Amino acid sequence: MEKKKRIALVAHDNRKKDLLEWVDWNREILCNHHLICTGTTGKLVENLLNTRQNEKRREPIAIKKLKSGPLGGDQQLGAMISEGNIDILIFLWDPMQQQPHDVDVKALLRIAVVYNVTTASNRATADFIISSKLFKEAYQPMLKDYSKYIMRHTE
Repeated sequence: MEKKKRIALVAHDNRKKDLLEWVDWNREILCNHHLICTGTTGKLVENLLNTRQNEKRREPIAIKKLKSGPLGGDQQLGAMISEGNIDILIFLWDPMQQQPHDVDVKALLRIAVVYNVTTASNRATADFIISSKLFKEAYQPMLKDYSKYIMRHTE
C-alpha cells in the first residue's frame, strides 16, 4: 500500500447522506488519494468534491466510477480488491433495510476480509482510519497464505 491510497467509497441509498458528509469533512485529505466509487455514490461524491474544489479554482477531481452496486458495481469492486487494486474500503451499508443485492454485498465484504483490506462500515471506523498515522504513510498489510487451500486435493 503506497502513501497515496486507493480508496473505495460505497453507500446504500439511506447512507449516502452520511457518506457525503464524511467526504465533505475529509475532502482535503481525500483529494490527495485515488477514489473509486460505485454508481450513484460516485456521481454524488464527484459532484461534491468538484463543487468544493471550484471554490479554490483547482483542477477537477476525477473519480473512477463503477456500475451501480445492484448492476454489478459490488462485483467490480470485489474483483479490484482480489487484484490488489483497492487499499481501503469505506462501505456505509444500511443495516436496517434488506437490499436486492444482499448476496453481492456479502460477497464484497467477504472478499475484503479475505484480502485483509482495511474496511469501515460506519463513520466512526472511517474516522479512525483516516486519522490514523498509518493512513499517512506506506503500509504493508499482512496477507494470509492460502496456498494450502489452493493446493488442496479434491476429487
